Amino acid sequence: MLLVALTAATGAVDAVSWLGLGKVFSAFMTGNIAFLAFRMGGAAGPSVPKVLASLLAFGLGALVAARIVRPTSDSGLVWPHRVTVALGAVVAVELVFLAVWIAVGGHPSQGAGERLIVLFAFAMGMQTGAVFSLGVRAVFTTATTATWAVLMADVVSWSSSRSDRRRLAAVIAGLFAGAVAGTVLVIHVRTWAPALPPAITVLVVAVAAVALRAPAGSRA
Repeated sequence: MLLVALTAATGAVDAVSWLGLGKVFSAFMTGNIAFLAFRMGGAAGPSVPKVLASLLAFGLGALVAARIVRPTSDSGLVWPHRVTVALGAVVAVELVFLAVWIAVGGHPSQGAGERLIVLFAFAMGMQTGAVFSLGVRAVFTTATTATWAVLMADVVSWSSSRSDRRRLAAVIAGLFAGAVAGTVLVIHVRTWAPALPPAITVLVVAVAAVALRAPAGSRA
């Protein structure tokens, strides 16, 4: 459920990015790469500097997260402490985003928009790197393409357990729900829309710090 919550936070992040920052994704890098290709092919599309800023910042965030969550003595835990540390850093970056967003009244200029894209994409790169280190099959929290493919493939083989199928389906639903919530906030309370992702991630960090400090082998 914590991974589902993080995926919902991602949906809200991309809703704010797409609707408020010039139709650029902060988490869904497949879309950004496609946008960049469209522009290079001569089609209209999002700002190239913003797309590049998002791609580079996401990659840097994933790199930093990989350094934070590298294997240590607690790597056998269900949720290693370093994953919590990385997600805490995600919250910090998202709060900086929120502060800047509020300062400009939810309507950033071109330059401020590029800086905000960098902040959100960096945070999503870190989240992706942290979650990837947990090794949960087909769950990345910042994209659901693989999750959807694995879930549909299981319809044929029916090889996954019921809990696995529930998790995959819930992750997809979580992204959808988070994007809907983010969209509603941008439309109706735009100034505070970016508060949802850090609020969700704070809850995830708090629950993980208390409830998931048991070795992997001790799970029920």
